[in-house]
Amino acid sequence: MADQQACLSWRDGSVPVSQQFDDPYFSLQDGLAETEHVFLAGNDLPARFVPGFHIAELGFGTGLNLLAAWKLWEESGQTGALQFTSFEAFPMAPADMEKALRAFPVVAPWADRFLEQWSGEGNCTFDTLRFDMIRGDARLSLPEWTGQADAWFLDGFSPAKNPELWGEDLMAEVARHTASGGTAATYTAAGFVRRGLEAAGFSVMRIPGYGRKRHMTKAELA
Repeated sequence: MADQQACLSWRDGSVPVSQQFDDPYFSLQDGLAETEHVFLAGNDLPARFVPGFHIAELGFGTGLNLLAAWKLWEESGQTGALQFTSFEAFPMAPADMEKALRAFPVVAPWADRFLEQWSGEGNCTFDTLRFDMIRGDARLSLPEWTGQADAWFLDGFSPAKNPELWGEDLMAEVARHTASGGTAATYTAAGFVRRGLEAAGFSVMRIPGYGRKRHMTKAELA
């Protein structure tokens, strides 16, 4: 698993599609607007930001969620570094990330800074960001992680195409690695995902989704 990379095709020359999962990496309508609606607003950010705030993510993909969160962190006047940990089985090559992120010029300043340092694996450190990518199958790596997140971005490929990243056992590990009062958000409202989060101890809400997706899921750990 450790030596596997993302295998891509490109829709309309600009939208990366995973050949492993036959699913695009971001919304064909507006991937950044979806990130802001689902993962940022879905976790009540930036209102919940405090020094040392820690976001964890299942599925790093193009890095768009990271960049949107980093941008929001800086623009909301936070001091110190945002902690961000992402679990990714099939990392995208930095050159492919750069190509995909051209679709979102509003995050270009953050993309440029990140990609200057990012080698495709490991970690990056900036004055306002501490990023770590944990490579491999999250079903194996998350149980071994010693961190705790204040907010989770659950952003695997479609549950119908990538059910491994949405199973009840993995949702239990998400809960185990969530701080008290922490939250999780995802674009999917699939029943088995919501039931898995509930079984793990989250209070789960189905709320309006982005664009053509009628519903999404927001969860809070007591």
